[in-house]
Amino acid sequence: MPMPFPTAMPGRPALRAGLLAFVLSALAACATAARPHDPLEPFNRKVFAFNEGLDRKVLIPVATTYQRVVPVVVRTGFSNFFSNLQAPWSALNLALQGRVGDGAATAARFGANTTVGLLGFFDVATHWGLPRRSTDFGMTLATWGVGAGPYLVLPGFGPSNLRDALAWPVDSLGRLENSDVA
Repeated sequence: MPMPFPTAMPGRPALRAGLLAFVLSALAACATAARPHDPLEPFNRKVFAFNEGLDRKVLIPVATTYQRVVPVVVRTGFSNFFSNLQAPWSALNLALQGRVGDGAATAARFGANTTVGLLGFFDVATHWGLPRRSTDFGMTLATWGVGAGPYLVLPGFGPSNLRDALAWPVDSLGRLENSDVA
C-alpha cells in the first residue's frame, strides 16, 4: 500500500515562506531594473500631455483634411519634393560619418531627381538604383562618439534625446541652406 503524501512536514511552512520571499524579491528586482532613471521625467510628462492635446485638436484634423482633399499623386509629389530638398544635407552628413560612397550616391540622387525628376516631384533616382539614404547631424555626432544623453520629449516634435535635440538647430540651418539651392 502506497504511503500518503504527508500534509504536515516539519519545516514546510518555513520553506513556503522562504520560497515566497525569494519569488517576491526577484519580481521586485525585475520591476525596478526594467525602469531606468529618467532625470527629465516631470518635464517629459508635461510636454507629452501638451503634444497629445496638440495632436488631437490640431494635427489630426489638419492631416485628415489634407488626406481627404489632396489627391494621392499630388501628396506623393510633395513628399518627394521635400525629401529631395533634404538630400544634399544627408549627403554631407553621410560624408562626415565616413560613408563617402553613400554621400556621393545621395548627391547623385539629388541631381537626378532635381533635373529629370522636375525639382524632385518625381523620384526617378530610385528606379535608377539610387536608394534614398536619409541621415542627420545627430547621427553624425553619434558616429563621432557623442552619447545620446537622456530621453527628451520636445514640444510639437515628440520623443528624442538630448544629442539629437541639440543637433536639430544645425540640421535646420543645413536644410534651410539647401532649400535656397533648389
